[in-house]
Amino acid sequence: MRPPACLLMSFACLTLGAQSDMGWFGAERIAAMERAGRPLALRSSAGTPTRGYDLRYHRLELELDPAVHAVQGTITSWFVATQPLNEVRFDLSSELQVQTVTYHGAAVAFVHDGDTLRIALPAPLPVSVLDSVRVTYGGVPAGEGGFGSFVTAEHEGVPVLWTLSEPYGAKDWWPCKEDLADKIDSIDLFVSHPVGYRAAGNGVLVAENEQDGQVIAHWRHRHPIAHYLIATAITNYQVLEQSIALPEAVVPMISYAYPEQAYFAQLAADDAAAQMVILSDLFGTYPFADEKYGHAQFGWSGGMEHQTMSFLGVYQAGITAHELAHQWFGNKVTCGSWEDIWLNEGFATYLSGLCLEFDGSGAYWPIWKQQALGLVTSQPGGSVRCTDTLDNDRLFDGRLTYGKGALVLHQLRWIIGDSAFFAACRNYLEDPLLAFASARTSDLQDHFEASSGMDLDWYFADWFIGEGYPTYTLEWTQHADGEVEATLMQSPSTSTVTFFALPVPVRFRNADTDTTVVLWNTMNGQSFNFTLPFIAEEVAIDPELWLISGANVATSVNERTDRVTLMLYPNPTTDQVVLHAPTFGPGNSEVVILNGLGQVEWRSRLYFNGTSSIDVQRLPPGIHQVRLERKGQWTSARLVKR
Repeated sequence: MRPPACLLMSFACLTLGAQSDMGWFGAERIAAMERAGRPLALRSSAGTPTRGYDLRYHRLELELDPAVHAVQGTITSWFVATQPLNEVRFDLSSELQVQTVTYHGAAVAFVHDGDTLRIALPAPLPVSVLDSVRVTYGGVPAGEGGFGSFVTAEHEGVPVLWTLSEPYGAKDWWPCKEDLADKIDSIDLFVSHPVGYRAAGNGVLVAENEQDGQVIAHWRHRHPIAHYLIATAITNYQVLEQSIALPEAVVPMISYAYPEQAYFAQLAADDAAAQMVILSDLFGTYPFADEKYGHAQFGWSGGMEHQTMSFLGVYQAGITAHELAHQWFGNKVTCGSWEDIWLNEGFATYLSGLCLEFDGSGAYWPIWKQQALGLVTSQPGGSVRCTDTLDNDRLFDGRLTYGKGALVLHQLRWIIGDSAFFAACRNYLEDPLLAFASARTSDLQDHFEASSGMDLDWYFADWFIGEGYPTYTLEWTQHADGEVEATLMQSPSTSTVTFFALPVPVRFRNADTDTTVVLWNTMNGQSFNFTLPFIAEEVAIDPELWLISGANVATSVNERTDRVTLMLYPNPTTDQVVLHAPTFGPGNSEVVILNGLGQVEWRSRLYFNGTSSIDVQRLPPGIHQVRLERKGQWTSARLVKR
């Protein structure tokens, strides 16, 4: 999900289809877009998590007009008591008015206090008994004319209405149960609106019937769905249809586009078709293949993964991939607590990267990794676990929830291997207790441990709960017989994790050949001895960017001199950076800038007398190493380019 904001990670313009002017967004931009679409006033869910009943079905009958910021509706809810039940409790904004509540055809007492609706049952409902209540309500939802859970606006002078309920906004427009652990087994959505508009919704469009100047659109969805993923949008949509052929299914693809944007909507649908093939191959057939996948355009520059129909505010290949990926991670298996929102957003971010890795060329995959790493390491601290679920910025933190969440998965893939990683992801999605239900991080860990045979408590303690990342220094020397002596040291970016145990890939190479040695780093200052069949000239730590780490440095002991400190400021920067190393001494020097792969991006000669400024506008955004050299003496520091 997402809205307009700073672009810290801007991807090269590309798509999987023919869309040459649509770009890939980085995690920070995606997260910023999603933050802006959230309701501004976050609230915790009312009542206890279960409330004594299990939801089975909702019939939502709504009367909506995109030109009027109001809702009138009747919601029939079927449920099974999980304990002797005296009342049914729903979440409903105090801005809306309950008109009647009926039970078995008769009006019953209710109390609508604050954002909680309490419905008294005439007699206690026994355990395991299926029953229902019917709530008729209406009013003006909060947030008229602004971003929020129920929005009316215009495009090209035409009224448009949309809903967006994550994380706590469903209650703003319908009486619901805001409980991530209790998905609704199935829904029917009936939207009555004026003639001349089309209404988008979840699942399959059963009918659009016209009567007395109104159209009633009936959408039917027969898969379990979380409350916040139910949605509708209404305007003068142009509807585009095509099919996506998968090995095990043919999926209808339906785009509800603003007429003036229909061309770009078609390109986005083509992107989604190519991405769905990739993701289905990696993670199993698209979960809702028996119904559809679709896009509905709405009026802010982000996206939201409403089940079977993502809402898109811009047509960008990166956003398209991110929202599609949520259909597996976030919709089929939903985070069981907002504390674990990375199970939705970290996975969706990583899968958008995998679409680049497996698109047939993989050309942009290294760029995705480098810019993701630059974002995550641009600040020293922060946990993937959401530590404040009532803070909008923290929930949708691009660096932590999205970027670091994605790289925690990528790094774990390196540790356990592709076979175990993708098997674990598939097993997690197919787990009978999790599929079309909700999960916690411990559930995901269980599947990674089962597929790899490894105890991963240490990994999730360091990388899900812990903060920061290591920066490595490797000192090495090689003898004439090929034997290498190496010492690996690390410096954690925070004190919350004092040491990160990881397998560190190190590439040794010369002009003719190269090899990568994996050093399982279990202690600081650890020594390693091994023999190479060639004499190495260059060494790079983690050249393929598997690890979450800083500006790592590999130093040949034979070349090492007394080190001096290089300071860079401002850092991060966008154009100029000052090099400050007063103990380096005056003289003709060379500045070399390396990328995350250890490749030289830029070099220049200058007379250095302790302080000098250089122009770095030509560098791509991401993390770089700036190295100051003179006749065997050198010093370096990490630079983050925005």
